[in-house]
Amino acid sequence: MSVYGLLSETAGLLAFCRTVETGSFTAAARSIGTSPSSASKAVSRLEAVLGAKLFRRTTRTLTLTQEGETLFERVRPILNLIEQAGDVVQFNQNTSGKLRVSLPGEFGRRLLGPIFERFMAVHPGVSLQLDMTDRHADVVRDGYDAAFRVGYADQNSLVSRTLAQLEMVVVASPSFEAIRGTPATVEMLRELPFARYSIGGRAYPVQFADGTEFVPIGRLDLDTAAAIHQAARSGIGLAYLIKLIVQEDLARGTLFEVVPSASLKRMPFQVLHAFGRMPTHRLQVFTEFVAETVRALQERDLSHWPSGPPLP
Repeated sequence: MSVYGLLSETAGLLAFCRTVETGSFTAAARSIGTSPSSASKAVSRLEAVLGAKLFRRTTRTLTLTQEGETLFERVRPILNLIEQAGDVVQFNQNTSGKLRVSLPGEFGRRLLGPIFERFMAVHPGVSLQLDMTDRHADVVRDGYDAAFRVGYADQNSLVSRTLAQLEMVVVASPSFEAIRGTPATVEMLRELPFARYSIGGRAYPVQFADGTEFVPIGRLDLDTAAAIHQAARSGIGLAYLIKLIVQEDLARGTLFEVVPSASLKRMPFQVLHAFGRMPTHRLQVFTEFVAETVRALQERDLSHWPSGPPLP
């Protein structure tokens, strides 16, 4: 087969590589902006041109054949280089295009005002799709340009960059204080009920700066910071949250800090994108804006900003 025959199947090569990376034709189609049937047909045409099966297909699974593994190892680096070449060209152009990013739910809500009022005003050529969730979205499979997360990355296939270190706090409502009394020591925290952050049946621990931690007790498990925040306000239990989320409540007295002398471990706020793909210029500009916004929120000086925070 001539090289021109394979070059004519660039759509099939892209659909093939995205299918390997995401695990399904549906997810691959979403990432490249086509339909699952089109992605599947493109791969079938590629197989016909090559005269080899690239996938073992069943009703439930999709696995690579030996020929498929060999092709992926050779082609994926080439597609990475092509993507990066386009990104280099875009870097010197005006910031424009579409961005699809995942933001953490309750913490991300603090970023929406600056994003809407400043970033979108300064960059009218950028279109945003913002998905708000505390769950760890699959960046590649779900077709995100990037995901912003609180905590540590759990996917080795992603490149991460820490934008800030976030201060954590354990809080309770005055009504809880009236019932339980004010805890005086860290040891007492272990005996008090929490509204716990739990994903997939696993409750997350309270972590201290000295490396110690404990899994809190409690009869209420929740999977969003917004729900935990509300539970704490309702007096159901203590809450372990990012301090920025509850800063207004602490100022008003609707929540109070439990054992403020305890030094809790700071949590990283990270941006993640697919390994081997250079972030586009618009993503780099958006990331820097988010980083500046978080720093300003931490310094409590948003009111002193001019029309927008500094951008690269």
